[in-house]
Amino acid sequence: MMLTRMGSLNALEQDKGNSFWRRWLGSGLPSADTIGRVYSKIILDSLRSLMHLLYSRLKKNKAIKKTHGFHALIIDGHESSSSYLRCCSGCLRRKIHTRDEDRIQYYHRNVIAMLSGKDFPFLLDVEEQRKGEDEVSCAIRLCKRILRDYPRAFDVVVTDALYLEAPFFNLFLDHGKDVIAVLKDERRDLMEDARGLFAYEEPLVEIEGNTRRELWDIERFTSWQSLGREVRVVRSLETKTVCRQRTGKEARETSEWIWAATLSQEKASTEAIVNLGHSRWLIENKALNEMVTYWHADHLYKHNPTAITAFWLTLMLVLNLFRAF
Repeated sequence: MMLTRMGSLNALEQDKGNSFWRRWLGSGLPSADTIGRVYSKIILDSLRSLMHLLYSRLKKNKAIKKTHGFHALIIDGHESSSSYLRCCSGCLRRKIHTRDEDRIQYYHRNVIAMLSGKDFPFLLDVEEQRKGEDEVSCAIRLCKRILRDYPRAFDVVVTDALYLEAPFFNLFLDHGKDVIAVLKDERRDLMEDARGLFAYEEPLVEIEGNTRRELWDIERFTSWQSLGREVRVVRSLETKTVCRQRTGKEARETSEWIWAATLSQEKASTEAIVNLGHSRWLIENKALNEMVTYWHADHLYKHNPTAITAFWLTLMLVLNLFRAF
């Protein structure tokens, strides 16, 4: 169903009479209700073991390669569904303020883990966010399982600014991994100290295609006291030429990127930090956006917390196979 992108269990059931299924499966196709019921009771680790088997085969065949000199694990959160009417035992809740009244909205949110990969990204695992916890707590639970099941699959973790928290960083540092996270909060002591030093440092200038980068790279910051370790801060001021679609005229756009990293300058060059930092968008472009737009990832095949995770894991397995072959 997912490989053929039918989009729903009912669409699959309507194709039940096709002789292809009996030839391929050796028996009749189950009903939509049966598939939904089975998925609500399925053992999730059985699906995860299939993912690990596929990873092991691809790794053995040297299909999963380093990017910018590292095996990078990318972590990001995603809201998969929301409703004012339907809810289940795993639904999160929030109050939405409207003109007429306040309404309770039910929604599901998960955290995805993906290996960046040079030729194609590999989706590793997913974890549903639970009631009473934030996204980072959910990610920590996911990452503990990944560290157990894939201890040598990656060297560095790349995340957005939300994950710039000491418990998240220390989890990986304690296992010999490094972390790169976007640094945004101007109120942080680390950001204030970094900006103070950037003002006195001459930037390194690089030109790549139509993009001009001014780079600052300073290490041994101790301003992040709750982390208890030195960190490195890299800033990239990027100016690129773009063509406006409406007017057809070229214009210059400038954007600023700042990352906090535990990788030393001996381990990774400034260019590597910048490229790894930007590779975080792979999980948006090559995973979440593609899964939602073309593979019906946000469709609730069965509104049950176990089934929702099981269908996500199945789709991730299908997409990995699709890209591999």
